[in-house]
Amino acid sequence: MAENEQILIGNLVEVRGNGMDARIIEEHSTAAPIIKVDNEEILAGNIGSYVVIRQANIRVLALVFKMWERDRFDTLGNRASDRFISLIPVGEMNEDNSFVRGVRHYPTPGAQVFAVGLSEINAIFVKFRQYEFFIGQLASHKDYHLSLDPRALFGRHFAIIGQSGSGKSWTVTSLIQHTIRAMPKTHLIMLDLHGEYCWKNQEGQIESAFPKEMVNYVDAMDLEMPYWMMTYAELVDLFIDRNDKGASTQMAFMREVLQQLKRKEAKQIGLGTVSIDTPIYFSLAELYMQFKAANEERKDFGKTFGALFGQFDEFLIRMQSRFNDVRYDFLLKPKKRTSSASMADLLRQFIGLGARKSNITVVDLSSVPTDVRPAVSAQVGRLAYEFNYWNPKRREFPITLICEEAHAYIPREKGGQFEGTKKMMERIAKEGRKYGVSIGVVSQRPTELSETMLAQCSTFICLRTTNPDDQAYVRGLVPEAEGDLTDILTSLGRGEALVLGEAAPLPTRVQIYRPNPEPKSNDVDYFTGWREGPDDLDVEGIVNNWRTQTRQ
Repeated sequence: MAENEQILIGNLVEVRGNGMDARIIEEHSTAAPIIKVDNEEILAGNIGSYVVIRQANIRVLALVFKMWERDRFDTLGNRASDRFISLIPVGEMNEDNSFVRGVRHYPTPGAQVFAVGLSEINAIFVKFRQYEFFIGQLASHKDYHLSLDPRALFGRHFAIIGQSGSGKSWTVTSLIQHTIRAMPKTHLIMLDLHGEYCWKNQEGQIESAFPKEMVNYVDAMDLEMPYWMMTYAELVDLFIDRNDKGASTQMAFMREVLQQLKRKEAKQIGLGTVSIDTPIYFSLAELYMQFKAANEERKDFGKTFGALFGQFDEFLIRMQSRFNDVRYDFLLKPKKRTSSASMADLLRQFIGLGARKSNITVVDLSSVPTDVRPAVSAQVGRLAYEFNYWNPKRREFPITLICEEAHAYIPREKGGQFEGTKKMMERIAKEGRKYGVSIGVVSQRPTELSETMLAQCSTFICLRTTNPDDQAYVRGLVPEAEGDLTDILTSLGRGEALVLGEAAPLPTRVQIYRPNPEPKSNDVDYFTGWREGPDDLDVEGIVNNWRTQTRQ
């Protein structure tokens, strides 16, 4: 540090609990205040750079987040300008040059502010570099590559937040590519809502943004996630309208019938005890017939109505419509998974232990109808959670669930249509860590995402966000001292992120590596399309796709 101690750039003029202001010395208040630190030329006090504040035994590391000038006039009326910078303290440097997060000893006004070069930055990040989990380059020092702490990132949930077009898919792809490189026994399950990470080309072959031998591509429509593996709460979400006046009667009767059907199956497969949520086979047709019989029950040769006569009209109509809807076939009309014994095979394929071992299972939800996606997502999340909950080797086999466009199925609103789905995901967020299941949520609207979900995340990778509500929300999620940093969210470039939280040693502005290969972008090229696009379309084919609910 010795040589850098000479490069004084300013003095503190104000110290607050959550920040400090410093005046840049006259020598560096020029039009081009270039200084040379560690053979690297940087601008003194430029935004996003680090500085160290020294006073007696105090050495505080801070990040520059604002710069401004103020005019003053002498007695003769001559004008001069003073340049100021605002600083966010991020930690302290110890005697041995090691970095400690958080500030216990604050300097006073008058303390000296020095430029920081790569050698000090290395001292801060050295503990993290041993993981060799590099995700990008520091915005302030392009030659410096940032490594995160994978234990904190994956072990304590994380969120990737940014508006449309800010580079979320790019960041997710790059992060996963480097995760697999750093940790070859990674276990990831991704909910891919738009078919960006794995997709079928025009010849029907599967292409992917990840190495072929490491990916297990699963089309949700082919996956067959049978209804009998759903919990009671999820079946209620699917078949009962909670706003219907007879909802409580329908729910109580469904509970009774399910118990009865599952006891019958348990007896056949030699299972001693069974609960309403035990994942064993039962016949949906039988469930329907029991409701129908109770709904039409008459006694005394038709003179007296049964206790539940006419109570289930709504339920039967809703169930019939779900059953007749081809979009629900993968859920309600399984062809392969028609016995309790087929469950192990489903789980093997699901967590990448099938015929071909894989690190990442991409569940392609692009062909699943929008209103069914939350139910499928909850199923995927629950299977991962339950699998590791009962897995004795859960500590050696942790799983991370990556939820693309999470606000679509883990919404903030309470009592919505998919309350059961939301509760399941929130349960994983609250309890999953103990059982080796973590969540990475990806969203463009943090304000629409469940608060419980975000409150459990310990690391935030924030891309460009211009919506003031979303900015304010992100500001509220991070520690008070780091809150002002969120002001730079509007100025981030594509693929540039602000990393906040436990996985990074300090709040860091970083340019995420460009993924190779890149995900399939869903951005439509209007310019080319409107200049060289087709002159005619197969409208009949489109109509057929619409009618058969087939996307190509």
